[in-house]
Order: sequence, then C-alpha cells, then structure tokens
Amino acid sequence: MLVYQDLLTGDELLSDSFPYKEIENGALWEVDGKWVVQGACEVDIGANPSAEGAGEDEGVDDQAVRVVDIVDTFRLQEQPPFDKKQFVTWVKRYIKLLSSKLDGEKQEEFKKSIEGATKFLLGKLKDLQFFVGESMHDDCSLVFAYYKDGASDPTFLYFAHALKEIKC
Repeated sequence: MLVYQDLLTGDELLSDSFPYKEIENGALWEVDGKWVVQGACEVDIGANPSAEGAGEDEGVDDQAVRVVDIVDTFRLQEQPPFDKKQFVTWVKRYIKLLSSKLDGEKQEEFKKSIEGATKFLLGKLKDLQFFVGESMHDDCSLVFAYYKDGASDPTFLYFAHALKEIKC
C-alpha cells in the first residue's frame, strides 16, 4: 500500500486506495470522494419484527453518521474559506515553503505548473472547501474539495508536488 504524506508536515493526506487523475499539467491530483454511513450496524437475529409489533424505525442505530470517506480516513480538518486576496497571499507563501523542500528538477516542474493550478483553483474559489491534515500545522498543504456539476459526492484536489509517497 502507498500512502501520500504532506511534504511539509508529514500528515497523511491520501493513499493508493483512492485512485487519482492528474489535471492542470500534472500540478493537481483529482480524487473522487464518497459520502458513507459510519456506525450503522444492522443485525439480523432472525426474528420477524412486523409479527412482533415493531415499528418501522425500531432497530435504527442513532449513532450512524454520514461522513466523506477521504476526510474521515485521513482525519482532515476543515478550515474557513478564503477570499481571493487571502488565497493569493497563501499561495505565494506556499510556493516559497514547498519550493525549498523540492530538488532541482521537481522544483522547476512545480514553478512551471503552479500558475495554471492557481488559476484553476481561483476559478472555483467560491465553491471550494479547504482542509488541512490532522496536525493542523500553520505551514501545511491544503486539500480542496468541491462538488462537480450537480454531483452528490465531493471531488478532492491535491497539489501533486506536495505529496511524498511512502510504502507501507
């Protein structure tokens, strides 16, 4: 199994059990998330509840919660949204932070592709949700989520150069 960690903080952000598609010249990874029900456990003991006078909702687990699989699996923490000015300020700082962690070739790739990725994200800014890794460190990569044209499940976006592949 492969786990992808934030190059800046070491937080686990993704694994190979969630297939990705490269977009924006490989600068961003696009990953489909899914809403799942957690905590619901239906146990069939072989009884006939209708014959025993049970109501429709008897046996429903009150502890069941709907969560997004990627957010839950990697314990991502949602952050307040950015306006355009805040986002551009964050990107400038992020480019400096991440560039210092990349070697020569990767650094050049990142610098060439970040402008297109930033424009892409700015175009969706009002629709984006922002997440950080479990540590909630100030100097970390952001994970973005949005709902594609009427989709009921979110799509996540990751900066490809910010992910470090670890074999587990």
